[in-house]
Amino acid sequence: MMLIKNGRVIDPESGFDGPADLLVEDGKIKKIIRRGNNENGSDKETENSVGEVIDASGLIVAPGLVDVHVHFRDPGLTYKEDIVTGAAAAKAGGFTTVVCMANTKPAADNPETVGYIIEKGKTTGIHVLAAAAVSKGLKGQELTDMEALKACGAAGFTDDGIPLMDEKLVKAAMEKAKELDLPLSFHEEDPAFIFNNGINRGAVSEKLGIGGSPALAEDSLVARDCMIALHTGAAVNIQHISSGNSVKMVALAKELGADVWAEVTPHHFTLDETAVLEHGTLAKMNPPLRTAKDREALIEGLKSGAIDIIATDHAPHSQEEKEKPLTEAPSGIIGLETALPLAVTKLVKAGHLTYLELMEKMCLNPARLYRLESGRIREGGDADLVIFDDSETFTVREFRSKSSNSPFAGEELYGKVKLTICGGKVVYRA
Repeated sequence: MMLIKNGRVIDPESGFDGPADLLVEDGKIKKIIRRGNNENGSDKETENSVGEVIDASGLIVAPGLVDVHVHFRDPGLTYKEDIVTGAAAAKAGGFTTVVCMANTKPAADNPETVGYIIEKGKTTGIHVLAAAAVSKGLKGQELTDMEALKACGAAGFTDDGIPLMDEKLVKAAMEKAKELDLPLSFHEEDPAFIFNNGINRGAVSEKLGIGGSPALAEDSLVARDCMIALHTGAAVNIQHISSGNSVKMVALAKELGADVWAEVTPHHFTLDETAVLEHGTLAKMNPPLRTAKDREALIEGLKSGAIDIIATDHAPHSQEEKEKPLTEAPSGIIGLETALPLAVTKLVKAGHLTYLELMEKMCLNPARLYRLESGRIREGGDADLVIFDDSETFTVREFRSKSSNSPFAGEELYGKVKLTICGGKVVYRA
């Protein structure tokens, strides 16, 4: 048994935020012992009967974080990352569940590749789930055998990294996913409007002489897929939303009754297009960092509930790749190890969200989207937990990821992860 005592326990499902002890046995939360209101927490007899006592005084104890959007590059691109190193980064960031995207080499469009990711994930100490491709070969022309992919363990479907441009295929995918009761996630960028992706088309792209990607590229596909989702009833996740107009469309779709979800990355609610002038290729991503007004709209979307989920879009690349010229370097940054600190510093400490609201976005809602029992703290539930310090700052330095492509290196942040616990076992300790 394990006892976690003296922590500030936050559970977004029940709405509890207060002092409590957690008694863990056989990988489950056996008992939640609240302090105060005539409850005195655990006693000496309890402490003496457990194998490990973790004193969480001055720390926050929350559900293990759930990331619905990671790229572990395995199989096929393991010089950037692999399942083991990706999971190590996840554990250091407080994540106990991650969903791997399908754009591996070969693509996760077949039971063998999906099965490989799932089985290798089982060796990492956390829950590594696999989303399968929507279309064969990620070509957007023919649906995969979604039923067979669900049978082999696929948690959902996505062609992330590539937009689906065939409306009939999108509708058919939604209808099948609805039948299978699994979510779909969409990368919304119409290439017809883009010249040199990764940089917002605006003042910065004009200064650099780069065509860039306008918000229209995102807005047009978000509008299309929100309406198709409304008519099919499918659970649809709009990935890495970056445009203020797209936030409004998601809010409207929800109001109309669509089962539409939206995720935002820490880099999109933290930075705007001017970061490219400072960080170069380390601020290049798809969709791009947009205007300060868009960034503010993303934060408002988190506050209003239009945006349900914070996801990292953890996208490792080698140093050599990111040192290429701006128009040639690949898009994307790593994010697992900085997501929680950025959210604590830029959202909670800045007064935009409470911790209950933050944990809803980083734990409960991601779990709900993927039909998981994780993301909450309750008696009888899995002991998947993160313990972090929100009272002192730390400087972002080394990464557990195989890659280090992040604009946040050297940043001083709150929210350092002290322990990550998965299935009642400590899988990371700072």
